[in-house]
Amino acid sequence: MRLKRFAPLLAAAGLLATTVPLLGATQASAAPGPDFLRQKPAWHRCSADQPASYECATLKVPLDYRKPDGPTLDLAISRMKSTDPAKRHGVLLLNPGGPGGSGLDLPLLMDGAMSKDVRDRYDLIGFDPRGVGASSPITCGLTDAEQDFDRPYRPESFGSDVTWARTVADKCREKSGAVLPHITTRNTARDMDTVRAVLGEKKLSYLGYSYGTYLGAVYSQMYPERTDRFVLDSGVDPQRIWRGMIQVWATEAEPAFARWTQWAAERSGEFGLGETPKAVSDTFWGLVARADREPIDFEGQKVTGAMIRAARGVFFYPSQASPLVAALKAAADGAPATPGTDRAELVRLLRGGSSAAAEPAGDNGTAVFWAVVCGDTGAWPRYTEQYERDAAKDKVRYPLYGDFASNVKPCAFWDRPVEAATPMRKAAGVLTVQNEWDSQTPLTSGQGLHRALKGSRMVLAAGGEGHGVYLFDPSSCANAAVDAYLVSGRLPAQDVTCQNPPAAAGKRTPAPERRMPFPSAPGRF
Repeated sequence: MRLKRFAPLLAAAGLLATTVPLLGATQASAAPGPDFLRQKPAWHRCSADQPASYECATLKVPLDYRKPDGPTLDLAISRMKSTDPAKRHGVLLLNPGGPGGSGLDLPLLMDGAMSKDVRDRYDLIGFDPRGVGASSPITCGLTDAEQDFDRPYRPESFGSDVTWARTVADKCREKSGAVLPHITTRNTARDMDTVRAVLGEKKLSYLGYSYGTYLGAVYSQMYPERTDRFVLDSGVDPQRIWRGMIQVWATEAEPAFARWTQWAAERSGEFGLGETPKAVSDTFWGLVARADREPIDFEGQKVTGAMIRAARGVFFYPSQASPLVAALKAAADGAPATPGTDRAELVRLLRGGSSAAAEPAGDNGTAVFWAVVCGDTGAWPRYTEQYERDAAKDKVRYPLYGDFASNVKPCAFWDRPVEAATPMRKAAGVLTVQNEWDSQTPLTSGQGLHRALKGSRMVLAAGGEGHGVYLFDPSSCANAAVDAYLVSGRLPAQDVTCQNPPAAAGKRTPAPERRMPFPSAPGRF
């Protein structure tokens, strides 16, 4: 079994938000007191249509760990136990990223994807982080339009961008103000340690993707003596949280774009975009300019130049970007589509890998996203003038996405964080894993995580495309090293760089970008 359902899970936001009652400030229940670490999970079958081995439970965790006798939140957890007690090493906690991603059904997905050697050694533990899905979900009451933060900088529209950012912050404060300050990475790490204690484990092993790498890194610094076998896949640079992680989408889109122009030029006979990289680039920017003057009618959508630029993640996958740009050019020219073109797939790629939702999505994932990225750090600028200066400058320096990345965000108007970001000062013998061409946590970000965690080792899949490495691509050269570490607990003697099979780069379907619920929103981590 491959992780066919895993990538959409990572891209989803607020997966359970429409089916679980939302937690208001007055709904927080009475705390179990200082005995919360001694509670016993009441395990039960998650649902009748799932295997009996897939069990769920709900814990109580303090809303504010400084006040353990105060209000609590529900924390939904799940498990699939090891089937070989003789080989069992412990528990492996799983996180899909986000912030705002649900991880409750990860044990079910991982159970059929992991090698038997790995699977035998762990009880797989999933959870919805605080504020997410079945874990006392929060909301900001945002409309679809308010969830879209893919906003290109233009002097004439900057005032409305500021109004949007202030509105999001105000609505979040109004809807979830008492809970919002405590939806942070540090508190989620505390929840992880509560899960460890409640399950009776001395140490915790962990597999986290994307944002989950930062969560795992924070845990390793807060609880180094309880950090066991940690795999941090597709790394967030702790020095870039969180504005810098959005801006890195812009800086690293430029080399990816250059790589794509070379790839497309070498296949000019197939795609007709130009015979040299410069010619391909000229074709692209000409198309963007045309779409800004008059939106392109593409599969019933009016595609603007800003929408084309906002799909910056697709250029990390040259074999996906080329047919998309060629189809948009044909539509702009009024030419028929190339026979055999999967237009629905191209629309999906234009949206960054997400499909149109059958019904409007809730804003749970978006609410948690802003709670974490604004509440983790006080480094966000507080003056709108700085955002305007940065966006204007970066529109020139990084033309594909620079102005989107540096434009004003709700964090400019967020309440100050309850506590400071976690310093990365302690040794952490963890394994970091990275694709060379990752659109959401680019290589430079993964390298930053590796540098920050002294004593860590890095496995780099050279030529690897896609966000998420281990178990995402069955042909990835990185899988064997991760398996060996999870089985033995021994880190490689030194960093490992392996070469992904050349065929994998051209044929692999990319994992969807991290998406907000609104189809035109940018990715998440």
